[in-house]
Parts: sequence; structure tokens; C-alpha cells
Amino acid sequence: MKDYLYIILGAVFLAIGVVSFLLPNNIITGGTAGLSLLLHHISPFTIGSLMIMINLPLLILGIKYFGKKYAIKTILTIILISVFIDICNEFINLSAATDETILAAIFGGICIGLGLGFVIKGKSSAGGSTIIASIVASKTHYKASEVILLIDASIIALSIYVFNDLEKALWSILSIYVSSRIIDVILTGRPSKKVVHIVTNEVEIVSAQIIKRLGEEGTILNGSGLHKEQNKTMILIVVEISKIQILKDIIKEYDPESFLVITEASELLGRGN
Repeated sequence: MKDYLYIILGAVFLAIGVVSFLLPNNIITGGTAGLSLLLHHISPFTIGSLMIMINLPLLILGIKYFGKKYAIKTILTIILISVFIDICNEFINLSAATDETILAAIFGGICIGLGLGFVIKGKSSAGGSTIIASIVASKTHYKASEVILLIDASIIALSIYVFNDLEKALWSILSIYVSSRIIDVILTGRPSKKVVHIVTNEVEIVSAQIIKRLGEEGTILNGSGLHKEQNKTMILIVVEISKIQILKDIIKEYDPESFLVITEASELLGRGN
């Protein structure tokens, strides 16, 4: 029940961010929500209907990578977000909170960040770009974060063409940055990546799931316990904060007896794989 309360709260914040701040000021966010905003300006479809049309095929594909339970919860999340956005925009006619672009970028980013943060805390997702990134990362040498960055950059570049306004694209970049910082704060209290040490007896299946569902690689370390000198195997990975909950779910599902340590990553050098 707590997860669904987080998801509903997240959907409300996302709807307010889109309708009251981003949409009236031609500011774009990242992911499939940003693409839906763009297409809304050049098509007769509502933002909510576009989000559903874009995301559902990706989520059907994502069942293979994330599992049916996660995909179904994400479908529910996207439907809630889509309905709330269309209710606010098409029926309530929620007015623009400001016509100052800088305020719209900052506070729109805050609302989007709050929304996405709460959705992630509810063990769900708000769009299909994460699925695309995870699939590409599992089949190429690119990291999921790099793929998401490329998707967001492509959407921003497309917005320059649609709006014919480079300045609004720059404000959109600021808004996306604000969103990412807010997400980090909600999930961990401060922005950073996490270093995760996993001592497990199911190293093969856990490693395979990490690569498949997180799009991340890591290092396997061999050692022994201090007390009984038993052979131990540890997986060392660096994980984006938004993926920590998925990682915990993997561990819980495939080796609930494993030992997990999560610490801050203060500085990262090199690719590490």
C-alpha cells in the first residue's frame, strides 16, 4: 500500500510540474514525458494519450528485462500520470504558475524531480527510456546512464527544431538538471552514486540479473571468511541511485541470504569494467 501512495503522490507532482510550469513555457523534460510534450505541440493528441502510446510498447518489451510485476506497476504509474496530466490540462484548465522562464525551469524541475523521486521510492518507473537504456546497455559497451543522457540530449535537440528557440532548450537543460538533483536528495538525502558490495553464494545468477536489469557491470572478488575460512565471493559495482531499489529486489529474489553493503562513491575514475 505504501508503494502505491508514493506512486500517486509522484503522479500528482509530475502533473503539476508539466501543466503549471513546463507546458505553458515551452520547456521540455527528459525521457518519454519530454517526447510526449514535444509531440503534443505538433499533433492533436493530449499529452497523457501520447505518454501511453509511446510507453506501452516499450513496457511490453521491458517485461522480459524487468519482470512482469515491475512492468505492470510501471504501466499503472504511467496511466495515473497520463490521467492526472490530462485532467489538469484539459478539464481543470490548471493555469500557468508563472510566465518567467527561469522560475518555470527551476520549479518545474523541482516538481518533476519530486514526482520521479516518489515514483522510484514506490518501486516503479515513469517512462520507457529506462527500459531502452537497460536493453542497449545489456547488449553494448554503453552504460545505461550514457544511453539516457543521449536520449535526453536528442529530445532537447528536437525541441530546438520544434520551437525554433535555442534559449528554451537551454532552460530545459537546467530544468532536467534540477530534476536529477531533487531525485537524488529524495532517495538518499544527498546527490551521489553508490558503491555496492554483495557477498553472495549465487554469484552467477545475481551477476546476470545485474547486467540484464540494471545495464551495469562490475568486478567479482574472491576471498575467505575470517571465522571459518570459508570461500567467499563478492560482487563490487557502482550503481546509480535510481537503480538501488531494483538491485535490492534482485538480491531479495535470487539470494535473500546474501550480505549487502552500500556506501557513498565520492570520486570515480575510469570506466571500471
